[in-house]
Amino acid sequence: MPGDLSWMQARYDELEERSLLWEPPTLEGPSVPRCQMNGRPTIMLSANNYLNLTTHPKVVDAAVEATKTYGAGSGSVRAIAGTMDLHLEAEKEVASFKRAEAALIYSAGYTANVGLIPSLVRGSEDLIISDELNHGSIIDGVRLTKASRAVYAHNDMGALEEVLIANKNAERKLIITDGVFSMDGDIAPLGDIVALAEEYDAMIMVDDCHGEGVLGEGGRGIVDHFNVHGKVEFEIGSFSKALGVQGGIMAGSELSRQHALNHSRSWLLSGSQPPGVAAAQRAAIQVLQEEPEHHQRLWDNTAYFRNELQSLGFDTGVSETPIIPVMCGPSKTAKALSNALGAEGVMAGAIVFPMVARDKARVRTQMSAGLTRDDLDEVLRIFERVGADLGLI
Repeated sequence: MPGDLSWMQARYDELEERSLLWEPPTLEGPSVPRCQMNGRPTIMLSANNYLNLTTHPKVVDAAVEATKTYGAGSGSVRAIAGTMDLHLEAEKEVASFKRAEAALIYSAGYTANVGLIPSLVRGSEDLIISDELNHGSIIDGVRLTKASRAVYAHNDMGALEEVLIANKNAERKLIITDGVFSMDGDIAPLGDIVALAEEYDAMIMVDDCHGEGVLGEGGRGIVDHFNVHGKVEFEIGSFSKALGVQGGIMAGSELSRQHALNHSRSWLLSGSQPPGVAAAQRAAIQVLQEEPEHHQRLWDNTAYFRNELQSLGFDTGVSETPIIPVMCGPSKTAKALSNALGAEGVMAGAIVFPMVARDKARVRTQMSAGLTRDDLDEVLRIFERVGADLGLI
């Protein structure tokens, strides 16, 4: 007899009753600003494809040619027999771009966090200090450790310093923060965090998955944005967002790379990136450097769209980046706005409790370099109409 799975049905029913079920839409073609989704033309405002590189000819061609030459897979984990010259070339490209000594590529940003964090601390004599709004992958990585833990109020440097003072005798102190916070689109004050870490002898790990390709000169990320090169031990990034491919990044010193390579179980025990992906990773970094107009267009679109939303009377919260939330308050209002936009051919998802506080539900929009001014103006007209109907403006 199979095991009793009635508890699964109970949990499902509970989520359904509270309107918290994930019901992913189906993308019927490439991830581009004007796409086909669920059988209808849609303007995409929910993708992380900030630079519109998923379909860039140089990136696609690199993936195709590498697949033809090297095959569809590597045949092993990298630690044993799965490291190809393509992987090493991609890592050298990343390190050079980020002005770091070295880089290591993981299968995903998630696996970088859950694999690296447990390798940086030991037992309760060590302390992890985490921003209260850090990404779930950081929370999962912290839970895999036996270290002591402290959480400080979001971006509150006074609160962070209080934790550091209260735990000055901890053997290893590791401060972890997102670079760009994915729900609100605000930025961690990394310069201030570096100053505190230096004063209280702490390591820093920053998850810059939403800042990779977005912040800094030409999209080099948050470390470049604050000009703190060499002062952040572990900079985590992602290829699957602005860079349009797939995979996670750890950039830092050569010693940091060697540590991660030898101690991250998620790296040691995962099959290596397919050759086509590794080649596309390198090509995406090269495109970003050779064609800076993508980065500039992203920020032009971001400034225009945020300013126009605010002019219409929408509340965009504390956003400083291409993540632009439209604050709605109750979850039912956010869902109603998302549904109304969807009916008009605009994909912008509702972010509701428990992902955010009960009274801070929002519809999250994300800009892309591929959106034209006509696209944005059409979306703004729809926002104005449905926002008025719902009493948001």
